[in-house]
Amino acid sequence: MTKPVKQLHIGLLGAGPWAERTQAPALAAHPDVEFAGVWGRRPEAAAAIAAAHDTTAYSGDDGIDALFAACDAITFALPPDIQAPLAARAAAAGCHLLMDKPVATTVAGAREVAEAAERAGVASVVFCTLRYAADTALWIAEQAAVGGWFTAHAQWLGSLYAPGSDSPYADSPWRREKGGLWDVGPHVLSVLLPVLGDVTEVTAARGPVDTAHLVLRHASGASSTATLGLSAPVKASGVSIELVGDQGSAVLPDWGDAVSSFGAAVDALLESASTGKAHDCDVRFGLRLTEILAEAEAELLRRG
Repeated sequence: MTKPVKQLHIGLLGAGPWAERTQAPALAAHPDVEFAGVWGRRPEAAAAIAAAHDTTAYSGDDGIDALFAACDAITFALPPDIQAPLAARAAAAGCHLLMDKPVATTVAGAREVAEAAERAGVASVVFCTLRYAADTALWIAEQAAVGGWFTAHAQWLGSLYAPGSDSPYADSPWRREKGGLWDVGPHVLSVLLPVLGDVTEVTAARGPVDTAHLVLRHASGASSTATLGLSAPVKASGVSIELVGDQGSAVLPDWGDAVSSFGAAVDALLESASTGKAHDCDVRFGLRLTEILAEAEAELLRRG
């Protein structure tokens, strides 16, 4: 049975750079949250985060279950295919879920979480940053309400693997294996789908290094293109999304820091847990993103 919602006791699974720089500070600062503990695959990293935020460190497999027992909700800062089975396990323990994108890199893994959350009746939110950052969240809602969009172009090029990059996320094995399609693709899709409608057709082609080019048809009849990568030269990196339609063009605005955006995702989880109303960017939406990306990946593999 789902645990009652008062002030949410939230635990953190993961103790890497994303957990340290974003999730832990956001949880510790949130007025309606008790940061109940942190578990990490590296006990020393979990202990350091716990010490910095006056909470409890957990380790080992038994520590995962102990953290679940102490919490109303769990947030995740783990590689997607480690995240997914642990999220299903957390849901079975009655914990609400605040997951990172992508939910998983296999459709089966994402579906397992979605079904576990549904069986347990727990709330879920997937942290696609642009859906929670104040300026971009408002922009997405406004463009969805306007409608009449004909086409869109998105480009999200990171330089994690460019010469001279000092990004702490460059050491992430799953990002290096899966590339920009899976790392930044969820961000782009999280904008395009609520504005243009679900994806009905996917075409994919390879670009330089890990770069992927997508052409998408949407349920509204609109089309979109997306260029996604993590290996662009530093001076070529950046993010842009532009919509073109009846109203002319609209360009995605800049957004604020990740900590405040993650705090807004916590707010969304609190509301969903309290009201029982599913959030638009919940684990079912995360499953849909995984389905689209898996279809694109399969086409890239067929093309060789």
